[in-house]
Amino acid sequence: MALRQLLITKRISALTAQLDELKAKDAGFEERSKALKTREAELEAAVSELADDAPEDDRTAIDEMADEYEADKAALESEQSEHEVSKQRLADEIQRLTDELEELNKKAAEPPKAAEGRKGVNDQMETRMKFFGGISTEQRSAIFARDDVRQFVQRVREFVGEKRSVTGANLLIPDVMLGLLRDNVAEQSRLISRVNLKPVKGTARQNITGTIPEAVWTEMIGSLNELEIGFNQVEVDGFKVGGYVAVSNAILQDNDINLVGEVMTQIAKAIAKAIDKAIIYGTGVKQPLGIVTRLAQTSAPSDYPANAPAWVDLHTTNISKVNTTGAALIGSIVSAFGACKNDFSDGRKFFAMNSATYSYLVTTLLNFNAAGAIVTGMNAQMPILGGDIVILDFMPDYDIVGGYGDLYLLAEREGVTLESSEHVLFVQDGTVFKGVARYDGLPVIAKGFFLINIKNTDAATSATFAPDYANTELGVLGVTAAAGSASGDTVLTVTGKEASGTTLAYKIGDYTLKCGQTVTNYATLVSGTTQITAAAGKMITVVELNSDGRVIKIGKAASIPKA
Repeated sequence: MALRQLLITKRISALTAQLDELKAKDAGFEERSKALKTREAELEAAVSELADDAPEDDRTAIDEMADEYEADKAALESEQSEHEVSKQRLADEIQRLTDELEELNKKAAEPPKAAEGRKGVNDQMETRMKFFGGISTEQRSAIFARDDVRQFVQRVREFVGEKRSVTGANLLIPDVMLGLLRDNVAEQSRLISRVNLKPVKGTARQNITGTIPEAVWTEMIGSLNELEIGFNQVEVDGFKVGGYVAVSNAILQDNDINLVGEVMTQIAKAIAKAIDKAIIYGTGVKQPLGIVTRLAQTSAPSDYPANAPAWVDLHTTNISKVNTTGAALIGSIVSAFGACKNDFSDGRKFFAMNSATYSYLVTTLLNFNAAGAIVTGMNAQMPILGGDIVILDFMPDYDIVGGYGDLYLLAEREGVTLESSEHVLFVQDGTVFKGVARYDGLPVIAKGFFLINIKNTDAATSATFAPDYANTELGVLGVTAAAGSASGDTVLTVTGKEASGTTLAYKIGDYTLKCGQTVTNYATLVSGTTQITAAAGKMITVVELNSDGRVIKIGKAASIPKA
């Protein structure tokens, strides 16, 4: 292919990718437009139902919601206009370049070989669309034509073919793959797109303006008053989130799209699930600080940054519970949301809940309006308030967390890697891959969020995260052996066990285990009671298992059978 044709082709590919990204946003504009129409209808209904003797507070609330609606509508119209202009400009440029390329191709003596080769790759890739459904066939072809991606795939297949453990073999994902991994994480995660995501390197600091002072009126020739304007700052670091997944070698030996798609999808789902839970319930210790965790604080943490905005107790103002239904329930949610302040926000809101809570909202509104108009109008949007309803099934029933998403800062680190493990699944004909990402985050303006339970019970202010067995030391049990009640039997007495929620098990033999390991062929042990038949001096290994059947403590003793 001549140089000019090559340049034009690359330019068309780049512009097409930009146009595809813009077109992908069309559905979002449609959803926002539908949501605005729903809010308009609901506001009209609210105004019609407003009694002449209604309290002034009710009138003021409706006026404020109407003003917010008009502002959102104007912002949407402006964004849509700019969006359409940008799409048309790209489409015109693509058409111009396409016409020029066709003219050059007509003059060429023979078809470009590179183009034919690409077509063959396209035909193959069209059969596999699950993971790469968000990009065009041409873009997928270009990705897998890259040398670094081909080498990445080849290295993975080489590991599969080796009949030994692979030690220290890091499979760094090519740069183009980093983008795909992040995109798929965002697709799997329900909250990343609704918070303030900032890719950063190293320790990052978010500067925040202080409360805006009020200027002072004075005489035209009077002296000006000094205003106090301050700045605050919060700091985010980076904590590792990840794990490993096992992939069948049959899939690894399939075509390239199957290989990358299976590995990437599993990693993305695992990371996304952990990110979402951390944004809501993160403890702030070796993980981001969650919205609910911050709202539930009753005093400033000992490590609260000196330069951060003044800590404010929000556990009574921004956490509540109600017991209403129908229109009154929506009114209660609106009232609870009133505690949220959006001085620093662009106004976009989200409301997180699980499927049962969402179904309850739909049901109670059906009871309120048998015609179903409001139910249809919800369309995954919170009535009256607007804002996306986000389904997170790890949340408890009837709890709703909401607020202005851009007031939560989520810092994303670089350096996502995919590594092959030791060949632990060799006999099962499988290979293990590890995915790692680094994030930190916190609600920068905590008063922009609220938590409510709509069944009049205390809302949950914490959640259980997947245990970090790999970085937890195995506990120690005290095990004492004594002669049993029958000849040849030994009885073990165990001390140091957890107070509740665990079980003891034993196995004859001297075994070395790791925290979190699962065990097989271990028998249940009742301390001081179970009779164990073992030869004199034979080592017996005792383990304490948590509710998930994972080893958390271990102890050993030599048998002392009764003569």
